[in-house]
Order: sequence, then C-alpha cells, then structure tokens
Amino acid sequence: MSAPSPRGPRLREHRLRIGRFDTGPANAITDVSGVTVGHVTVWRDEPEPPEGRGVARTGVTAILPGPVETLCAQPVPAGTAVLNGAGELTGSISIAEWGVLDTPVYLTSSHAIGRIYDGAVAVAVASDPSVGVDEIVAPVVGECDDSWLSEARVAQVEAADAGRAVAEARGGGAVPEGAVGAGTGMMTKGWKAGIGTSSRVAPSIGAAVGVLVLSNFYPPPGLVMDGVPVGETLGEPPETRSTEAGSCIGVVAVDAALSPHQLERVARRVGLGLARCGSVAHHGSGEIFMAFAPPGRRPRGEAPVTDVPDSALNDVFEAVVDATEEAVLNALWAAPEVVGREGRVGHALPHDEVLELLDRHGRLG
Repeated sequence: MSAPSPRGPRLREHRLRIGRFDTGPANAITDVSGVTVGHVTVWRDEPEPPEGRGVARTGVTAILPGPVETLCAQPVPAGTAVLNGAGELTGSISIAEWGVLDTPVYLTSSHAIGRIYDGAVAVAVASDPSVGVDEIVAPVVGECDDSWLSEARVAQVEAADAGRAVAEARGGGAVPEGAVGAGTGMMTKGWKAGIGTSSRVAPSIGAAVGVLVLSNFYPPPGLVMDGVPVGETLGEPPETRSTEAGSCIGVVAVDAALSPHQLERVARRVGLGLARCGSVAHHGSGEIFMAFAPPGRRPRGEAPVTDVPDSALNDVFEAVVDATEEAVLNALWAAPEVVGREGRVGHALPHDEVLELLDRHGRLG
C-alpha cells in the first residue's frame, strides 16, 4: 500500500473567500521569501508489535525559514505562544530567551519527538561545521498525537527522516496538503485532516503573511467553515475519533522584519483562527504556535531589530487569523480517506455535501 494523493481542487478554486485581504501567489506559507517546506510520509502495514512495527500512518514535515546552511550563523527572529499546552514544541524556551530561530521547524507525531530532534541535530551539524564545535543549537520540533490511526508503541519515523524532509523542501509554489508528512495520521472534528496552509498580503506592510498548520483537534463543538455550522449539519462520521483532546501546531511566517516580541503577539493570533473552525482548546489539547520573520535575520549574537511599527500590526494580526482558518479548512479539504490501525477509518470530508451547504449560505463567490 502507498499513501493516497491529496484531493483537489482547493476550496479557493470553488470561490470560497475568507477575509478581506488577497492571498499570495501560491496561497501558502511559501509565499514568504525564502520559506520552503518538505514532507516525508511514513506509510506501512506490518504485524502488530512485537512481531512487527504495526500500521504506520505518520511522517515528518520541515519548514525552513531560509537555507539550512545559514541558519546557525544568521538566525531568524521568532516568537512563540501557547493557547493550551498539552503538547510540546522543543526549543521554545531558547526562543523565549533569545528571540531567534536557528534550525528548521520540524513537525511529527508525539512519540517521535526524540528521534526527529536527534535527526535535526545531525542536519545542523552536517550543514554548518561550527555546530557542535563552537556553537550548539536547540532544534524546534512540534508534535501532535496521531495514535488513533498510527501505531504509537513504536517510533515509526527514523532520525534520518528529519534530513530527508529538509532535502525535500521546496519553495515558491504549492505545498502538498492533507494526509502528507506529519499530517498523515491526523484528524480534525471527526474528519481526516493533517497539513494545511494559506497566506494573505497584509496591506500595512505590503508583504505576505503565511500560515501552516498541523491540524488535529476534535469535537465538541462541530466543524465550522466560514461561519457555516457544517459539522452540526453533516453529523459525525461513524466510528470516528471524537475525544475532547487533540492538538494543532501553527507556524506563521511574515515577510517583514518584526521583533521577537511582535512575533510572539503575531503567533498568539493563530488561536483566533482555530476558534473560527470550532476549536475551544480543550484541557487535553495542545495548541502551540510560533512565528518567524526571515527579513529580520542578523548575524548570530546580534539582537533582532524591527522596521515595522506596532501600529502596522493590526493588518498582520487579521492576516494570521484569516490564513489560519483557511489553512485548517485546506487540510480537511485535501485529506483523502485513510484506513489505519485496527481498521479504523479517517473519513474524508464529503466535498459535494459541503459545497452545497456553503453555497446555500452564500459563501461561494
């Protein structure tokens, strides 16, 4: 068996428009200069442990704020925010202290953090001869729980998958969405989801703001799409995961030189986009966000600076909220049906029924 392809076309091609601002050319986080994204999807069917590794529906996604060879020497300004902290984003303490990001951002499943952290260190050492000699890095690895579809008693990824995801990273165009990379086993509001991305051009800075989400949160309440209570109308698919837990990692890139404090404020707005989709950040859920700004790169040891006044941030905030909402919906829209461990089915969101509901509520066009 092999991983199914993402479904399309995207919701925007069906004339769904969220918010006031235009998107970037690709409507993706890669609309921000220098940002690239790569996926490694792990899809296998073996006997359950200990005889085999079981059913794997998981993977790794890497978001690079610039060439990996330069990140240690020239870190990128960054900030983080937490809505509910039942999850993990390694490296966030260093970001809070120094305000910079000096590795790619890696996303994976909960029990794979250690392996991908090890792989991320190997990537940094291979990319810059000063790492491990004159400098150290604290790689950024975020996680969500995909154990409903993917066997979690075994760490299904390999440390080398971090390097493979970096090697696969591409920019300047579309980003594969849905059940790919870290999103392969993720669910949202009872439906198959995973990786989603979107962007907006914020008028106040005249530049792109991109968001990528690893979407994995659950009901109640039901899924909301552009204000339409789609989940309540469709009802939950049979035998779906419906725990009051789950998580969402949100990564924001801004194509302007923002300060770490400004980026922390920007990252916090991801939570408002999730709320529009029906998230209330349940007790057992990990809504953890980060934002970075590639144009603000400075030599290592120099403090990040900004050329954007705080008064210009309102458009950036609005862009983040709109792009986050659309990124979640894009993750759901792209994800095909996935059959995982114990025959569990991550059902694909039914396109025809959803389009009919959106059209009935005047959301298309």
